[in-house]
Formats: sequence, C-alpha cells, structure tokens
Amino acid sequence: MAEAAIAHPREVFELVGHEPAEAAFDASRSRGRLHHAWLLTGPEGVGKATFAYRAARRLLGVPAEPSLGLLGARPEHPVSRQVAARAHPDLLVVERLGDDGKPRRVIPVDEVRRLSEFFSKSPASAPHRVAIVDAADDLNLNAANALLKTLEEPPTRGVLLVVSHAPGRLLATIRSRCRRLAFAPLPIEAAAAFVRARSEVNAEEALRLAAMAGGAPGRALALAAGHALALDDAARAIVAELPRLDEGLALSLADRFRGGEGMVQFTLLFERLAERVHALAAARAAEGQAALDRWAAAWETLSRLPREVETLNLDRTDALFAALTELRQAAQA
Repeated sequence: MAEAAIAHPREVFELVGHEPAEAAFDASRSRGRLHHAWLLTGPEGVGKATFAYRAARRLLGVPAEPSLGLLGARPEHPVSRQVAARAHPDLLVVERLGDDGKPRRVIPVDEVRRLSEFFSKSPASAPHRVAIVDAADDLNLNAANALLKTLEEPPTRGVLLVVSHAPGRLLATIRSRCRRLAFAPLPIEAAAAFVRARSEVNAEEALRLAAMAGGAPGRALALAAGHALALDDAARAIVAELPRLDEGLALSLADRFRGGEGMVQFTLLFERLAERVHALAAARAAEGQAALDRWAAAWETLSRLPREVETLNLDRTDALFAALTELRQAAQA
C-alpha cells in the first residue's frame, strides 16, 4: 500500500461535510457581527484546522471561490500563497509544531503570550488580524491562562480561531468567552471516499481506516500514512492468540519503534490493541461472562502507556512487553 499524502491544513483548500459550520460563520461575518473568538470543537482529524485556515483566508481579504465551498478561496491568490508560506503579517498561528518542523510536547506559554502583542496592533494589509490556536488541548495551565487574558480583552478588528479536540478539558472561562462551532465526524462511507481519493488504498482498506478513525477523514488519512492497517492486523493476531505470545511478531513490532517516527508507531499499535481488547471484553460481557476486571485493567494500561512513555521517555520495547505480559495474564484468568 502506497503512503497517503498528508498536507498541512494551511495547504488544503477543500473541506468536506461541514457546510452548516461554514454557513454560520459566513452569516456572522456578512452581517458585520463577527464574534472575536470562535471555539472549533470535534474529534481530531475531522477538519477543524482546515476550516480555521479557510475562515482566515476570507477574513484576510481573499475573494470567495464558490467552486470550493462557502468559505472557499483560490489557492493562487497572493494572500492564499502568503498564508501557505506562513508569511502573512496579519496571521499568527500558535501550534505545537516548532520552527524546526518538529512537534513539541506542549505549546509553550511564550508562544501564547505573542497573541497580546499581535492583537494590540492594527491590521497591516488586511481587513482583520487573525490568530489560530491549534490546538488548545496542547496548552499547559500557564499557556491556557495566557490565552484567557487575550480573550478577556477583545481585540479591535481581530478574530481568534481556537481548535479543540476535547473542549470539556479546557478552562470553563475559555469556553464561555468563545462562540462554539461543532464539527461532527462524517459517515463512514464518506470518510472512506475521502481517503480513497487521496491515497492508493482499495475500497475495503478505506472502509477499515474510516472505521478506525470514527469517521474523521483527516485522521483516517493519517492512519493510512502511518501503516495503521498493518498494525491493526498485528494487534488482531496478538489478541487472537492469547495467552500464547508470538515473540517473533512482538520483536518485529518493537523494531518499528526506533527513530523519529517510532513514537507514532508505538502509539498507533497501542491504540489498535486497546480497541481489540475493548471489543473482546464487550463480546464476553454480552455472553454473560464474569471476571472481566483484568481485561478492563489491561485496556486501561494500553490507553495510558503511550502518554507515560512519551512524557517520561521510557523504553518503548520494555513498555510493549510489559503490556503484553498483562494481556497474557488477563487471558489466563
């Protein structure tokens, strides 16, 4: 299977399935009653950041391009090119991705504090100054408080677009100062069609990826690029063979954890294992089987370990074999 091409949202000019959100935003803009802060909520990979850049281009003065949707803009327009090149003076993006192109663990507070100075100035060449926070879930407490300070002082001709995958975890005061736009997952078939159009997966593989992503098309495309199907097959094989363990398979999986992409592969494998264990436990519960406590504990371990491994810089191979040992013990109970 060839890798799917993953473009940054600032380079994407189409958005599938979120016409109501675009209509609500455009109606507010057209009436001249644009709220100064918008909270864009929904599952990761559903299109929130893509929407933010589409809204930003229009606020920065790019004419409408109806063939690309309500907030569509022509890619070849000079402002669109400035946005894609991260060179527009009236657009500030606060994100986990550093200047070196590598993701940081959190968005540092100093990045968020740039918002106050940015919004204190008048637009240099556009109708508005626009800032995108992608995503607020990556803010630590100090950074969240810095964002709140900006929200408490609404900027003149300034618009803040805040992406959040889990708004319930944000400060209530942040949520209360934003107008919310909700982005729901697409139907599985629509998300599968999105992946097929942008990668070389077949119809069956596209449906599997869309189901894994819960209907979030961007997430499904990222799964395709991350070889999630192979990892899902491995997870299925591991759970099906329990309590026996194929150590050769486990060691081959551990080899994937090396290098810069190793953490991504580690996290993907644990996601697939957790999903397989959850399905197994649900099936056994439906059959009236008792003593599912160990399976629940194993699922919790699989869900928790990737965060701990990344935060504490633990050995990924050791973590894998510890989790597999817990799965074998659950199967033997």
